[in-house]
Amino acid sequence: MNELKGACIIGQSGGPTSVINASAYGVIDTALKSGAITQVLGAEHGIKGVLNDRLFDMGLEDPEELRLMKYTPSSALGSCRYKIADPEKDDTDYKRILEVFKKHNVRYFFYNGGNDSMDTCHKISAYMQSVGYDCRVMGVPKTIDNDLFGTDHCPGYASAAKYIATSMMEVYQDAHVYDTGMIVVMEIMGRHAGWLTAAAALANEYGAGPDLIYLPEVDFSMPRFIEDVKRVYAEKGSCIVAVSEGIHYEDGSFVSEAKVAANDGFGHAQLGGLAAILAQVLKEQTGAKVRGIELNLLQRCGAHLASETDIEESFMAGKAAVENAVNGINGCMIGFERVIKNGKYTCKTKLIPLSEVANVEKKIPRDWINEAGNGVKSQFVDYALPLIQGEPNLPKVDSLPRFCKLKKILAK
Repeated sequence: MNELKGACIIGQSGGPTSVINASAYGVIDTALKSGAITQVLGAEHGIKGVLNDRLFDMGLEDPEELRLMKYTPSSALGSCRYKIADPEKDDTDYKRILEVFKKHNVRYFFYNGGNDSMDTCHKISAYMQSVGYDCRVMGVPKTIDNDLFGTDHCPGYASAAKYIATSMMEVYQDAHVYDTGMIVVMEIMGRHAGWLTAAAALANEYGAGPDLIYLPEVDFSMPRFIEDVKRVYAEKGSCIVAVSEGIHYEDGSFVSEAKVAANDGFGHAQLGGLAAILAQVLKEQTGAKVRGIELNLLQRCGAHLASETDIEESFMAGKAAVENAVNGINGCMIGFERVIKNGKYTCKTKLIPLSEVANVEKKIPRDWINEAGNGVKSQFVDYALPLIQGEPNLPKVDSLPRFCKLKKILAK
């Protein structure tokens, strides 16, 4: 194999996570040490930074600040939600990307994101091959939604799951303080896949979890929901519900009336406000004290509750992307494969063609959800519990987190 020498670009896209920067650091640190990669560039706001030629020279950053990326939530380089067109319909963006790649002699492109980001990755890879420009493109997975095809789980999911389960246990304590009953509805992210909401079930392993769980994988029925809550409330004098923001009726329409408020850059409905809607319904139907809680952004930026397993695996994904690209791999996403050795969980990386990943969503298997559609089975707990393990040694100053502070010097 002929060694390919040139610069690399790392970009981040889509909704951030508490560990996405660990993956970016895995790319940056490994690329800076690679003899094949001559310069490491960070794209400002993902693919938009490439189009605008806003690229940071990561080699000029303080190594210690780069190391702190492992423990810094959100997207340190800046993210975006920008959908590039199919090149057959409009190749304007692709021509510009090629122009910028040639200017900086970019021969490696790493894109850190979820479903839509892998679609962007796939399109760029295919275009570069079609015009004969030698550039190795690799997807580095990220999504708290855990819905990327082909990988056992996704970087970012475990930390969000840990945050959700912990928050659920804390809310449980608060909801059982008074001698009068309370109903709590906790709204959790997840448009089409219920992996995050199902994580609330981990709290049940320790006696402080939800009574009912509703996921997008099963059609929602308001009458059945009201009946379920009334039954639990009558039996226990309280009821805690975990519900995915993307639950929908049989006709596919979202239960959340906020669905018409806006959409993101990829045309997806921006959901929210579901907890308040359901809380109002239950208040009218039961007359009980009802609280609606929307975790919102907290579940994806709660680095203080990050899983050490998630951090290390996220770094591993970025590192593997560079190592495979330098060794000649192109057009793939790094995936995770679960290995159980002597009853213990371990994880190794694998390669998944971008053509298989792009725009495909992985959902919770129906047989992991109970027959009534209002809870999950032990298979899910067995799947998720190993992922949330470990407490990271988070850097702090005056008992507050010390996050990275990048200089972000533009490359010439």
